[in-house]
Amino acid sequence: MKIITVLSIAGISLLAGVAGACSSDTAPSNTAGTNRAATTANTAAANTAAPAKADDETPALIKAALPDAQSFTTQHKDIPKEAITDIEKDTGAKVPDTDHHSYLAFSTAGGKRTQVGAATVVKAAGKDIVIIYDSKDGSPAIREVRAEGVSPEFLKQFAGKGHDDMFSVGNDIKVAVGVDDATAKAIAQAVRIDSMSMQTLYGSAHAH
Repeated sequence: MKIITVLSIAGISLLAGVAGACSSDTAPSNTAGTNRAATTANTAAANTAAPAKADDETPALIKAALPDAQSFTTQHKDIPKEAITDIEKDTGAKVPDTDHHSYLAFSTAGGKRTQVGAATVVKAAGKDIVIIYDSKDGSPAIREVRAEGVSPEFLKQFAGKGHDDMFSVGNDIKVAVGVDDATAKAIAQAVRIDSMSMQTLYGSAHAH
């Protein structure tokens, strides 16, 4: 948040008051009037100051996952009801929120603004799961999944997957050392729901 410092004119007014007293032996300095003028000027300047910039909504986890980005744009989109029905039928789980949040990352290298990825944060097994997406043939494809305290060997299996993949633990997703079956299934399910939501909101239409 920018802090705007208002230039005080109290010192200038005080000098003017002293000059007025020196120019006349009989006229007293109007100190009270000077103070009122300074207060009025300061208040007017504060009222015309530019409004404070809103805080950046981007979570620190997202910024850490996309270190090459210089700026982020937050997207809030409602998942259509019919899409929620399809997602829940395919995954066997509830969509956690109809208001889907995603963060588009941009680089300004070379003076050109270029999108360098998109990311979301989902909850699973009591953990924050960061999902980073690229675009592949007009559809969101997972570049990387991050979660503190979860085996990188397990998480790297999600790379390259999209909404058409099953994310089935024991089949296309193997349980890695250090990840129990329940945690693996919870993470895989949450990632699949998000992948299907991203396709609904940002993917191009295509036939299966």
